[in-house]
Amino acid sequence: MFKVKADFDVEVDRDERRDKQYAQFVARLCREENLPHYCADAVAEVIRLGHRLADRHDRLSLRFSLVSDLIREAGYWAKKDGHLFVTKADVEAAVAHKRHRSNLPEEQIQDEISEGTLMVSFDNEVVGQVNGLSVHQLGDYTFGRPTRITARTFVGTKGVIDIQREAELAGPIHSKGVMTLGGFLAGKFAGSHPFALSATLTFEQTYSEVEGDSATVAELIAILSSLADVPVRQWLAITGSANQVGEVQPIGGVNEKIEGFFESCKRRGLTGKEGVIIPSRNCKHLALRRDLVEAVESGQFVVYAVGTVEEAIELLTGFPAGERGLDGLFPPDTIYGRVAARLEEMAQTVAEWSEAEIKPGGRIITES
Repeated sequence: MFKVKADFDVEVDRDERRDKQYAQFVARLCREENLPHYCADAVAEVIRLGHRLADRHDRLSLRFSLVSDLIREAGYWAKKDGHLFVTKADVEAAVAHKRHRSNLPEEQIQDEISEGTLMVSFDNEVVGQVNGLSVHQLGDYTFGRPTRITARTFVGTKGVIDIQREAELAGPIHSKGVMTLGGFLAGKFAGSHPFALSATLTFEQTYSEVEGDSATVAELIAILSSLADVPVRQWLAITGSANQVGEVQPIGGVNEKIEGFFESCKRRGLTGKEGVIIPSRNCKHLALRRDLVEAVESGQFVVYAVGTVEEAIELLTGFPAGERGLDGLFPPDTIYGRVAARLEEMAQTVAEWSEAEIKPGGRIITES
């Protein structure tokens, strides 16, 4: 008789009633398709998959076609191993086999990182270099990988130069994120003198378009590290977007990003200091795979959550970020203090050169 617009959500809030409905769904599918029934711990593992598909540990996915595929495959592995009921191990086997069937590109990238073809540092400290985290999506499979982000700073007035954008390898959201960095730096350090800075930023060894602003914090810290001449800890990786006032904003694909860096660290051997820094507003999205959770519980790997750029700086450098005193200046032994001093030197250099006249012969005469 008439048209009705209806939106169907793909996830719901998790509570005890929804957990029971998930269990009922598992039981019904097993009954209808003559599959072995599930133990309680196996149902709990299916609910964990529901969290992962929803990217929230306080929600459950309604993408029941994917959940059904997992239930069926876990039933297959249970039958193959002669189990009367599906166990948690059978569900984990189904997840592992599904991942193995799709992760050849991920394995190839991790192999190249392990052998050094893709250059990523894990055990030293480097000035102007940060381990960022990127996500690749191939069909229905998504995985993360660490990416080296570097910055160089020098005297000039060109501001932050995004090499990816100059090479037409950056999407608009990424370009917006880099321009946001200029707003943060100018607002933080250019209150009493001109903002004289030239800086170049790039994702090393990337040959396709870079999109998204989830590397903004990593790029900002690379610039600050270069200006302050303070090294960054390479055994930590970071993901997060930053706004102009220094707040760390949530990003997508947080689970895949953490797991990508964990996989690289695991292959070379965990020492207990490796870890990932994520936005605190992404904590509700964590639904990490079992071996990573166990590594965190045993102290072999760390996941830090930060809400501001300053918190991230202190974790990555070991130096305090610094706060303005009553005199309006940053303490000289802080990151911001060292950056402010360097920017002031650069502003003075630019001012001195602007007063000079360069004649065609190349001789410089300073005006009186």
